[in-house]
Amino acid sequence: MIEEFHLPDLGEGLTDAEVVQWLVAPGDTVTLNQTLAEVETAKAVVELPSPFEGTVSTLHAEAGETVEVGAPLIAFDVPGDDAVEPDAVSEASTAQSTAQTGSEDADDAEATPPNLVGYGAAPSSKKRPTRRVRRVGSTVPADTAVLEAAPHDVLPDAPATVQVGERPRSTPPVRAHAKRLGVDIVLVAAEVGDRVITREDVDAYAERVGARTDAPAPQHPLISVPGATGARETRIPIRGVRKHTAAAMVQSAFTAPHVTTFHTVDVTATMELIAALREDRALAAHKIGPLVVVAKAACLALSRTPGLNSRWDEEAGEIVQHHYVDLGIAAATERGLIVPNIRDAESMTLPQLADALTALAHTARSGKTTPAELAGGTFSITNIGVFGIDAGTPILPPGQSGILAVGAVRRMPWEHQGEIALRQVMTLSLSFDHRVVDGAEGARFVKDVADILEQPGRAMLLR
Repeated sequence: MIEEFHLPDLGEGLTDAEVVQWLVAPGDTVTLNQTLAEVETAKAVVELPSPFEGTVSTLHAEAGETVEVGAPLIAFDVPGDDAVEPDAVSEASTAQSTAQTGSEDADDAEATPPNLVGYGAAPSSKKRPTRRVRRVGSTVPADTAVLEAAPHDVLPDAPATVQVGERPRSTPPVRAHAKRLGVDIVLVAAEVGDRVITREDVDAYAERVGARTDAPAPQHPLISVPGATGARETRIPIRGVRKHTAAAMVQSAFTAPHVTTFHTVDVTATMELIAALREDRALAAHKIGPLVVVAKAACLALSRTPGLNSRWDEEAGEIVQHHYVDLGIAAATERGLIVPNIRDAESMTLPQLADALTALAHTARSGKTTPAELAGGTFSITNIGVFGIDAGTPILPPGQSGILAVGAVRRMPWEHQGEIALRQVMTLSLSFDHRVVDGAEGARFVKDVADILEQPGRAMLLR
């Protein structure tokens, strides 16, 4: 019989998702929890597992199409007269553990219902689900254009065609990286075998065959302008992270009255401390830099200015003060600006905070940040100094009352101990919600952070 799979809520109340690519086609036989498609929400790329075992009957959306939550996504032809309704998943999943304690005959006779939200469900049989083999042709022509352009001493000893048995296993960021380098992902798959292709595999292949390494920066998918002959304009679809970011920033800008205050501080002592920590062998594995020290200083300062670690609850008519710091760090990625959070940052030591920042940046760049990691956040930091910018007026993330922009560290003439000397200075820019935070509290927070950066030993005085 035919069973419809409707797009589930992928978390955080997201209302729709865009189909990035289908990994199955009509007529394919799929197993429980086999990945059906990759969809992009406003926050992350998510893999959708199959909630049924059976044959794909219909795909209700094309790649690139946006589907509303609850709308039909794919139809299956499943064996049997009765099938589990999606709404009954949670009840059936609860009953699953009880059913599994019964006899083997009972396990084989009754199919286990699927888990619609995609976090995995036990298969209905003893057999381990196998990955569907997707044929892409018995042979794949080699990328002769790349090979002919490469130096002869780096040409691989390979035939003009490569035998490929299934679709290459890789993630969207890796495929995009291969495309930018002009590398055929199928040829990489022929070398690495059945395992998932990594960015390092693509780079190694590109270096060996001489693929272009001066690839341009990633571009958004473009839509041509009807009737345009001189390319006088380009239209870029507003979707995914860009669409979500735009809506969030408009909401924030026209809801919270923003105030921004600036303060330039001598961070020479902090930079000397960082240099000393980097030379310490016990801390060599931790990437402690200026942003890490600023993050630690901000967590300490928030304990003295709780208004900046609060949110305005319009519906309840209350100001909610958080007794923890879920620190948001703005990250520029290929998909746009995202702000993942470091949970309970106030309880971390400097090395722990450095490790958390490194992991956060790596996950964001690889496109693996989950909606859960983007949710919440009580206070945020944006590092504009990495772009060589000194100051700015950042917009508050919705639901937060403060965001600190960290400027570039520059050597410049500065008054020091009654004389002019070359010192390393940084500008801090704090934007805050004036409904929650008064000007005096905002100024006190910036001064507390600045005092720690000027004299890191002052951190010992705060708790």
